[in-house]
Amino acid sequence: MHNTIDKPLTWRAKSHPSGRLQTTACCRRDGRVQALAKPVYARLMVQTIRILGIDPGLGVTGWGVIDQTGTRLSLVAHGVIKTPVKSPLPQRLEAIFAAVEALVAEYAPGEAAVEDQFVSANAGTALKLGQARAAAILPAARAGLTVAEYAPRLVKKSVVGTGAADKTQVAAMMSVILPGSRAVADAADALAVAVCHAHHRGSIAKVSA
Repeated sequence: MHNTIDKPLTWRAKSHPSGRLQTTACCRRDGRVQALAKPVYARLMVQTIRILGIDPGLGVTGWGVIDQTGTRLSLVAHGVIKTPVKSPLPQRLEAIFAAVEALVAEYAPGEAAVEDQFVSANAGTALKLGQARAAAILPAARAGLTVAEYAPRLVKKSVVGTGAADKTQVAAMMSVILPGSRAVADAADALAVAVCHAHHRGSIAKVSA
């Protein structure tokens, strides 16, 4: 009479050359090893998130798009939105809104980030900048994106190491952090906002979409 070995069902596994886990065999209750008909692979998926960074301004609004995969950042595109200086304010705001809306449709970002408004001694300038920010934020919010806000000094410190960095230093660091970037001025600032968001995602309060 054959005595059955009463032991729990166990598994043996070995590493696949690709680095994935490959299950190869199991031990039956009778103690015999049975090969599996088909190997099973466990894959670790790393999500890529696309981020739209915006440096708002009534005359010139910078924008930049990057991809973040784990800790890796890569450049997608960058540019500026210019509004006609002599046009009425409502038309200039509509131009910003329409341009950002087109960017969201073209690049399909998963999240957006905007530079927070700095304190200006000129009330009129501060008011117009606030309106430009709203025109840039609204298209992203309407698309269902969360929009994070970052203070200018935090953005500079995140990419350069000091909150007192100038535009030239920010642009130089963007060419290092994002190989292939030739962005300058407002476009470089927008990329810096996107990079800052990549570093601080989840830890900064967000504007509800």
